[in-house]
Amino acid sequence: MSQSIEVLIVEDDLRIAEIHRRFTEKIKGFQVVGTATTGAEAKEWIELVQPQLVLLDVYLPDMRGIELVGFIRQHFQDIDIIMVTAASEVDIVRHALRGGAFDYITKPLTFDRFKNSLESYQSKWEQLNQNDKLSPDQIESLWHIGQPRIQEDHSPKGIDSLTLDKILGCISSIGQSGITAGMLSKELGVSSSTARRYLEYLISQRKIYAELIYGQVGRPERRYFQTQ
Repeated sequence: MSQSIEVLIVEDDLRIAEIHRRFTEKIKGFQVVGTATTGAEAKEWIELVQPQLVLLDVYLPDMRGIELVGFIRQHFQDIDIIMVTAASEVDIVRHALRGGAFDYITKPLTFDRFKNSLESYQSKWEQLNQNDKLSPDQIESLWHIGQPRIQEDHSPKGIDSLTLDKILGCISSIGQSGITAGMLSKELGVSSSTARRYLEYLISQRKIYAELIYGQVGRPERRYFQTQ
């Protein structure tokens, strides 16, 4: 049996932290070892437990999560990081990339997007920890070079390639204003839940990304944009 990957959740909102814990524990091979709500608590957990993976928010009460990325990289180079945040500022994303974050999941997240990220990390973690030497294909896959062959011919159940192309066409034609699941539902004549499922799948494939747009009144809306 392979070793479980120990996960530390760093999230100041206890309700969201609990969601992340439940999501993580639904995925085989992962174990949550702690939750920190501040940067100081996170440092204590990291020094004490030294987990394999940190799920890290950006906005913490005492510091930005990006500062923790630097702390981890300086003192614990074997600890990996997945950002889970609503932050979309270019500077933050740039720091996450340069700090070697494995993935950047934007809130509000779905379980499918979360599961896809952790399972992808798990696959790469196992390759690096269970092999003395890697094949060229394995090395390329670690850096997302090229698309996996299985994706060329098979889409997940409930995902139609023609519908995907139509959705991408809608998003590209709208341009910088982006599109919501409700707008896409009306455009294609499908249910809102169907539109949202396809949009979240396209996020998992890194063909689009999402941002929370705050209006003057009402709740923020999740708007989708084509990846440049």
